[in-house]
Amino acid sequence: MAKQIMFKEVDPQLNLPKLEEEILDFWDENKIFEKSLENRQNSPLYVFYDGPPFATGTPHYGHIVASLMKDVIPRYQTMKGKLVERKWGWDCHGLPIENIAEKELGIKNKKQIEEMGVSKFNEFCRSKVLQYTEEWKKVIRRLGRWADMDNSYKTMDKDFMESVWWVFKQLWDKNLVYEDYRSIHICPRCETTLSQSEVAEGYKDIKDLSIIAEFRLVDEPNTSILAWTTTPWTLIGNVALAVGSDIDYVKIEKKDQGSGELVRFILAKDRLKDIFPDDEYKIVDEFHGEKLVGKKYQPLFDFYLDKNLDNKENLYKIVSASFVSTEDGTGVVHIAPAFGEDDINLAKENNLPFIQHIGMDGIIKSGNGEFSGLSVKPAEDVQLTDVAIIKYLASKDLLFDKAQYEHSYPHCWRCETPLINYATSSWFVAVEKVKAEMLENAKSINWFPKHIKTGRFGMWLEGARDWSISRQRYWASVMPIWRCEGKSEIRNSNSKTNSRPQIQETRECGNIKVFGSVSELEELSGQKVDDLHKHIVDKVTFKCSECGGAMKRIPDVLDTWFDSGSMPYAQMHYPFENKEKFENNFPAEFIAEGVDQTRAWFYYLHVLSTAIMEKPAFKNVIVNGIVLAEDGKKMSKRLKNYPDPMEVFSKYGADVLRLYLLSSPVMAAESLNLNENELKELQRGFFRMLWNSYYFFTMYATLENWQESDFSLSDNILDRWIIIKIENLNLDVEKNIEKYNLPAATRKFFEFVDDLSNWYIRRNRKRFWKSEDQKDKDAAFQTLNYVLIKFSQILAPFAPFISEEIYKNLSNGESVHLTDFPIANQNFIDQDLLDQMENARKIVEVGLSKRAEAKIKVRQPLALLKYKTSQLSPDLESIIADEVNVETVEFDSEIVDDVELNIQLSPKLLAEGKAREFIRQIQSLRKKTNYSINDRIEIYYQTENSELSKIISEKSSYIREETLSDKIFEEKPQQVDDFENSKIDGESIYLGVRKV
Repeated sequence: MAKQIMFKEVDPQLNLPKLEEEILDFWDENKIFEKSLENRQNSPLYVFYDGPPFATGTPHYGHIVASLMKDVIPRYQTMKGKLVERKWGWDCHGLPIENIAEKELGIKNKKQIEEMGVSKFNEFCRSKVLQYTEEWKKVIRRLGRWADMDNSYKTMDKDFMESVWWVFKQLWDKNLVYEDYRSIHICPRCETTLSQSEVAEGYKDIKDLSIIAEFRLVDEPNTSILAWTTTPWTLIGNVALAVGSDIDYVKIEKKDQGSGELVRFILAKDRLKDIFPDDEYKIVDEFHGEKLVGKKYQPLFDFYLDKNLDNKENLYKIVSASFVSTEDGTGVVHIAPAFGEDDINLAKENNLPFIQHIGMDGIIKSGNGEFSGLSVKPAEDVQLTDVAIIKYLASKDLLFDKAQYEHSYPHCWRCETPLINYATSSWFVAVEKVKAEMLENAKSINWFPKHIKTGRFGMWLEGARDWSISRQRYWASVMPIWRCEGKSEIRNSNSKTNSRPQIQETRECGNIKVFGSVSELEELSGQKVDDLHKHIVDKVTFKCSECGGAMKRIPDVLDTWFDSGSMPYAQMHYPFENKEKFENNFPAEFIAEGVDQTRAWFYYLHVLSTAIMEKPAFKNVIVNGIVLAEDGKKMSKRLKNYPDPMEVFSKYGADVLRLYLLSSPVMAAESLNLNENELKELQRGFFRMLWNSYYFFTMYATLENWQESDFSLSDNILDRWIIIKIENLNLDVEKNIEKYNLPAATRKFFEFVDDLSNWYIRRNRKRFWKSEDQKDKDAAFQTLNYVLIKFSQILAPFAPFISEEIYKNLSNGESVHLTDFPIANQNFIDQDLLDQMENARKIVEVGLSKRAEAKIKVRQPLALLKYKTSQLSPDLESIIADEVNVETVEFDSEIVDDVELNIQLSPKLLAEGKAREFIRQIQSLRKKTNYSINDRIEIYYQTENSELSKIISEKSSYIREETLSDKIFEEKPQQVDDFENSKIDGESIYLGVRKV
């Protein structure tokens, strides 16, 4: 049954920012987001994990890109009938917060924090955690992303932190946590250990110094073994030199350039030509490295000769090591166990002494002569201490060579201080124990783009190392480990002399208790625990069950990535609450973040889920790339080399930025140089075409008092074609979004709107307002209405604002976002018609190209076009004739070219061409005078060319029809609405118009 539709008047000029603000208010006032969740309360859950950001700054384009992925997929899945909860979270712990607090408090190092008091420092950190939340809410709302930011979880909440304890306890119970003393990367400014992924995040190119030092052999006068190092500052901590037992070494003799005495040097034979390119030496011996093992040498520095060191008998001697190579250096490695993983392992194997001449702050300790107090790797001058070492060695004639080189060096991911390797005690998760399971679980994860699976993520898994999880910091989740500080006594009983047990020795008790819940701690300590941060729980002690001594929490806190990796459980306070809900919906269906998270959040989620749940944490993941400034440089607030996101929203509209980013390579883990001109082109191109199509429909439907009826497929070939196109779009977008391929899905919209505007509507304009066939006119309106409504639903997850406007106005529904995602009607799809239309458009393209070659305007009719591809229907031939402006289109398989165009102009054709040019100029005057589309007018003209006047007279009926004119007068009246003195084919003519 037909019904009259009253459409809201549509402004012909699109103002997307203004429209979006109105729709945001509509969503808020009518609680559309809340309704979209309520409508799916009894539907299956679709779970996605939203990596919580820090609220320590305003959102940047990296956050916006990630937010788009996290908005499109949930909107789509909601329309597909799923319940997609979108609880926001805030990352609250770690160095990002501590560094801000230090800066505001003027704190330079950890000592000043201790002096201030950990309690005060932590509470100050707490006060800074959420300082930018309101700015975040504004940007996320304006972007059009739907998320519950009012009921957010926070990683500093007690419930979240308790679940983190539970995760830790699960690892402990599986024997996947251990303590070890080893050389790992530390930040000397932050004075804390760092994980493998944190180290990987902060590499920068710097210029450093390398040297070759001369180590004098004790038992061979004037003989030095040469060792190369890229870290001269570690030489004070040297305890041994390493050689390869099976490597060939040589002893050479040459004159000393200074004294003229004969001196001897030992190095690997393969390195001889690189180290001594001048050939001014004599090889006096050649041997395997094993001959050198056990030899003693004189230290470069004498600071530790009189120190009481364990295993001092092995100090300053040569040992064998499998890691020694001849690829670079001298084939001799200087060993400083405090500053290298290989070094400390070798020291353990060979019972070498241990010298750690610097503190965790990177400052050389007292007792090291003129070097005491120097920072080994100061950020302001990384070579400072190395230069001092080199000068000292040169003064002692112990410097063989030095060189400057540029290399990529790890820096602190937060404060940008150069890192150093440093031997210290740390707690580790035994990742390598579960690496095989991690690799197996990773096989089931679907990645977009696919190459990340076996590439960046897969290769990181292959190289997975045990994870250093302890940090020597303050504002973080604490390690839930309590250790006894008491002494235990070992007694033995001698029944012959005394019945009482005798104390044989006392030792550190070291009993450990690990907690997985707050209630366990409260029960054992008898104390109420309301906060799980360091300054609170460090006060909680209890009696040791082994010796009766005091059990105190170890001082370390957890790596903040442990918080992040625990997020799936902790956000739900699992297993203390939501147990069934969590277990029925784990792993998550979807996550999305930037490419850097392959070594961070994605990785730690996978480590913990494999270790404690024995399955992956997520099934599908989208990885985005980096948004750069237009010149390809990193975006910088200081340089102001990018437009502020809120300004972009105000200037172009959020939908424009959304589709720009969603269709770009940044959604496929590639970089994107943000180009404001491309935003402008998208606004003026796609969005203006879509808006014009929408405006065109509402304007003519209102003018014609169109009455909507149930949709049925039209017989008109263009109607059928555009219906096929919209159904195919439906299928294509759905297929790509199900594969999580957002760029491919988004780009389909551009092609469709071009077809809709520049082919369907342009070819059909007259059907909407000139057609005398009411049934045909209704079919045109019905088709375009169907297409626009369906298109708005398909577009809704991607461009939620403009799709809302179109849907609400055309359908009278409450919101497009409360509808189901449309199902493609495959019965409407006719591939043969699509192919024929495509063929017809190619013929048109060739025909117009031939016109251009002959320099004949399209308005000038021609007689004949022939084509020789498969024969088309009369309807399609009629379309070709109209588009190329020819009287006849014929199929002819005998012609030479695929398309032939007769460009001969008869008087009749020339006359027709002049009439069309007259019509074009009148239409231009109508537009210039701002007549409405249905205004009737009178035309006035005057020309001295009688032939032109005759043509206008003979074609007057055709001209009046095309220009909505009641009469045409050959005169120049005193008053008109507008006029022009123009030319038609070189002949002067006066043109005037007046509204009737």
